[in-house]
Amino acid sequence: MKVRGQKANKVNVITLGCSKNLVDSEVLMGQLRANQFDVTHEAETNDANIVIVNTCGFIDNAKQESIDTILRYADEKEAGRLDKLYVMGCLSQRYKDELEVEIPQVDAYFGTLEMPQLMKKLEANYQHELVGERLITTPSHYAYFKIAEGCNRPCSFCAIPLMRGKHTDRSIEDLVREAKRLASMGTKELILIAQDLTYYGLQAYGERKLPDLLRHLSDVEGIEWIRMQYAYPSQFPMEALTVMAERDNICKYLDMPLQHISDNMLKTMRRGISKRRTIELVDTMRQRVPDIALRTTLIAGHPGETQQDFEELYQWVADTKFDRLGIFTYSHEESTHAYTLEDNVPAETKQDRADQIMELQQGISLELNEQKVGQTYKVLFDRKESGYFVGRTQYDSPEVDNEVLVPATPDTHVRLGDFAHVRINEASDFDLYGQLV
Repeated sequence: MKVRGQKANKVNVITLGCSKNLVDSEVLMGQLRANQFDVTHEAETNDANIVIVNTCGFIDNAKQESIDTILRYADEKEAGRLDKLYVMGCLSQRYKDELEVEIPQVDAYFGTLEMPQLMKKLEANYQHELVGERLITTPSHYAYFKIAEGCNRPCSFCAIPLMRGKHTDRSIEDLVREAKRLASMGTKELILIAQDLTYYGLQAYGERKLPDLLRHLSDVEGIEWIRMQYAYPSQFPMEALTVMAERDNICKYLDMPLQHISDNMLKTMRRGISKRRTIELVDTMRQRVPDIALRTTLIAGHPGETQQDFEELYQWVADTKFDRLGIFTYSHEESTHAYTLEDNVPAETKQDRADQIMELQQGISLELNEQKVGQTYKVLFDRKESGYFVGRTQYDSPEVDNEVLVPATPDTHVRLGDFAHVRINEASDFDLYGQLV
C-alpha cells in the first residue's frame, strides 16, 4: 500500500551495534546514493517508503534491541506507513531461519556479507568500484576505518566468527586510496577498526602488516590522527609501537580487550595468552610508548569463574590502572564453545562483580584525570552541547572515553572539527574542563 506524501525510493537506514556495523551502513548508503536512491540514516521523520535495519547479534541485550527495532518497523509496515522492510547484519546472519518464521512482515533478510543480494532485491546495481566510497554518518572530521572483516580467533564466549566469518584483509592499496578520499572530504581522524587489528596482513600477505599499514596511512596528507581499536593481545606486532612512537599523527592510544587475568579464566576463555605474558605486554607497551593510553574490556561471570578468579582480576585492575576500562557480564551464546559449559555464575553475582570493577575503575579514572589538571592538550572538537564546546585529546576515542569541555562564551572562538590547545583546570572521573590557550 502506497501512502500519500511518501517519496518513492526513499530509504531510511537504521544501524544497531558496533562501529563495524556503522561502516557497513555507510557503504550501503554510498551504494544506494550511486543508484539514485534518496537515502537517510536514522531519520526522525517518517517519510521513507523503505527501511533497512542493520542488526547486531552479539549479546542478549543487543539481540533484544535489534528484535524490538524490527518489530517497530514491522508495525509501521502493517499500518501502511511503509512499503518495504529489509533486515541485514549480524542478527540476520545468525538467526535468519527463525526470524523469517517469527517476523514474516519483513520482506527479506540478508547476512553480513550479502549486500550485493540486498541491492539486487532493491533492483539496484552493486558497484564494486565504489567499495570504500561511503556516506559518512559521523561528524565529517572523523571516520571509522575498517581494515579487515571477520575473525579467526577461537575465544570461547564469542559468536563473532559465526556472524562475520573468517578473517579477510583489505589491501593496503585500497585502504590508502580510501584514506585519501576521506581526507579530501575533510576527515582528520581515522579510527582503525576490525575484529582483530593484530591479525592484519596474515590473510592477504602471509605476515602481520599492521606496522606497514600504519606507516602508509600516516603519510596521507590531511590525516592528523590515526587511532587503533580492537587489537588482540596474543602475538601483537610490537613494531606497531615503534611506529606509534615515531609518528606524531598516530595517537598514543590502544584499545586492547584483555577479558581477564587469571590463568584459569584465560585458559577457559581460550585466549591464547597467560597472566604473565599479559602483564609483560602491558609493561612493554608503557615502556616503549611512555604516554600511551590503554583501554581494555573485561568479562565478569564467565562459566567457571570462581571468587578467587574475580579477586585476582580486581587486584590486577587496581594495580594496572588502565586509562579506560569497560566490563560486560557474560552472555551465554548459542553455538559458542562456552555454550557447552554450565553457565554456573548467578546473574546477580555477574552484575555485582561488574559493578565492583566499575566502581574501582571510577576511582582510578578520577585519579588519572586529576593528574591532568594544569597541563595543556591538543583537542579536537566534536560538538557543542549545553553551553560547552566538547572535544577529545589523542588519548580519547569518541563516545566511550573522556571528553574535554570548554565553556562556549562569546570570547571562545572554536569551530567544530578544528583542533585547539586547551589548558585543563578541573577534572571529574570521566570529563575534563578547561580553557583555550
